[in-house]
Amino acid sequence: MLRRYNEFFKSLMRLSDLLFISFAWWLAYWLRFHSTLFAAPENYIVRHYVVAWLIILLVWAVVFEAFDFYRPRRLSTHWREILDLIKCSALALLIFLGILFLVREIVLSRAVVVVFWTATLLLLNVSHLLMREGLRLVRRRGYNLRHMVIAGTAGECERLLQSLNLHRHLGHRVVALYPMDHAASSSVCSDVKVITDSAELLTAVQSGRVDGIFVTLPLEQSARIREIQQWFDDEPVDLYFVPDLGKLSRVHGNVEEFDGMQIISLRTAGLYGWNSVLKRGMDLAIGAVALLLSLPTMLAIAIVVKLTSFGPVLYRQQRMGLDGRRFEMLKFRTMVTDAESMTGPVWSVADDPRVTSVGRWLRRTSLDELPQLINVLRGEMSLVGPRPERPPLIEEFRKTIPKYMLRQKVKAGMTGWAQVNGWRGNTSLERRIEHDLEYIENWSLGRDVKILALTLLGGFRGRRATQL
Repeated sequence: MLRRYNEFFKSLMRLSDLLFISFAWWLAYWLRFHSTLFAAPENYIVRHYVVAWLIILLVWAVVFEAFDFYRPRRLSTHWREILDLIKCSALALLIFLGILFLVREIVLSRAVVVVFWTATLLLLNVSHLLMREGLRLVRRRGYNLRHMVIAGTAGECERLLQSLNLHRHLGHRVVALYPMDHAASSSVCSDVKVITDSAELLTAVQSGRVDGIFVTLPLEQSARIREIQQWFDDEPVDLYFVPDLGKLSRVHGNVEEFDGMQIISLRTAGLYGWNSVLKRGMDLAIGAVALLLSLPTMLAIAIVVKLTSFGPVLYRQQRMGLDGRRFEMLKFRTMVTDAESMTGPVWSVADDPRVTSVGRWLRRTSLDELPQLINVLRGEMSLVGPRPERPPLIEEFRKTIPKYMLRQKVKAGMTGWAQVNGWRGNTSLERRIEHDLEYIENWSLGRDVKILALTLLGGFRGRRATQL
């Protein structure tokens, strides 16, 4: 029965999408040629728009089906669905434009295509949002439910049951619990039926009243999942494994699929895909404007540095960035030439005699770091991120500071969350790492904007001399 409901809703959504896509196309056509929003229409052939409409229906339907866009999304979010919709629509548009390029006989207005694609995203987003919310309302009232059994340790069963009860809109009704640690099964406090025997569990599944089983186990007992799989090898029931990875997962864990194998990622960088594109776009846009505006200041600093001390204006220093790749970071020179010939690679300290008088002022104002805008535009750094360190110091820190190398999962930045909170230069490395990891794990474009604003508005609290 549930599968019939699922197929009905999927068919309904397919039909609804094709209707909205058709409406968007002819709305764009009407706005271009029969409204006053655009200039007087040029010569156009209606037949071309009819043929294009039929191609659009075919391409959008095939792309959406190929990417399994209409799969059940009980455990997904609206944002994930919106992202999938944008991806599928963008691919469909590219295929459509490719077909138009090959079939040169079809001539269309560019305005129609742009308005159509924009209207399609808006209409499909709204329609899917309303339909999903409608389904959630139906499920809250006890319809379109999936009847589930939770199997696992008593504590994990209770935890998952509480979570599902808090999210009734997902439509999962737990009909039984199967605590696999029988000694602790008496401690399960629930109004849900408790099954204490595997034979009884198998009987319940064979009765047809169970749609799926959640298996939730601590990681050290995950091998028992195979035991449960063997019980139900011949039963048409869905199995879901909910491992407890809380103690191991760090920096955006997720689940991937490779050639039919499910791969649980315990740690990945959060800046990939669209996030990476957005962050890079902000770096290029703001970095280019900032470099242009700061050119007069940089020219004046270069002249002062050259006139007040012997040596080059810019200081090039090897640092380590994303994934451990090395690059030359640029700064205005603030120390005497060959300052490390006697000390080796060490951090600068307060009242360091190697720092020039102009260099001391540049460090205090952070103007010595303006040339790093060039590193940002090259793609070696970002405007916001953990500050880059020198390879010899990194080799030392990684031996004594846990999780230090996780900073290399994102591009190094001109400023960062640690810096605007006062942990800059010769300060507590542990506190800096805490702030850097918090930034990586909770990255958002809005947070980058906030850090940039804090930097510009007074930014680095607790200023201390930065490393050479």
